[in-house]
Amino acid sequence: MTPAPARQALAMARVLARGLALAAVLWLAGFAWFVWLATRPAPPRAHAQGIVALTGGADRVRTALHLLAAGDAARLLVSGIGGGADLADLGRRAGFDPAPLAPRITLGRGAGSTFGNAEEAAAWVQAAHLKSLILVTAFYHMPRAEIEFRRALPQVRLVPWPVHPPGMRRLDGLGSWAGLRLMGEEYAKFVFAGLGLSALFPGPPPRLTPATLEAGKARAAATAAGPG
Repeated sequence: MTPAPARQALAMARVLARGLALAAVLWLAGFAWFVWLATRPAPPRAHAQGIVALTGGADRVRTALHLLAAGDAARLLVSGIGGGADLADLGRRAGFDPAPLAPRITLGRGAGSTFGNAEEAAAWVQAAHLKSLILVTAFYHMPRAEIEFRRALPQVRLVPWPVHPPGMRRLDGLGSWAGLRLMGEEYAKFVFAGLGLSALFPGPPPRLTPATLEAGKARAAATAAGPG
């Protein structure tokens, strides 16, 4: 006959095992839903008052510039620019000359996270009185970006425009360990954002500068410095 303490330990182990199994099932179901959200195709056509491109890859900026040039929106915010990169640098990396579009582009340098991107976009939207946005980012980042943007801009219509970087076209990236790990990490961040925990780490305030103004300052600085 099994002693009472041993029976209690066995019962607790069974409860723990069932709890872990349930947690694993819920995690896998949530991950499958996340993958479905991330791999939704872009709409055949997008039109809104503004575009927000979240930095993190040249494909995102290139896509946003093409949408702007095609007349799908009147203005563009490139959010989360780091270092000393300017619009010309972004254009070179994207293989696109942005100079003709510069008067319609704003550069955001304050955001260091997706939460910060949404806050930066909210400041830009409020200043420009926009009611609709095309949101451009990588497909695996889109579900988390939508959470943050819908929370920061509840009255603004969002049009998700996912970008598929080379090597991760739709579900192709899930066939590799690196791709699966990336999606798993992004899913964890998605859950973190969904619980509202990203607001605990707000980061610096928005820093918005019209691209033409920034370019003018750079030219003035170069002129003042004189020939090298």
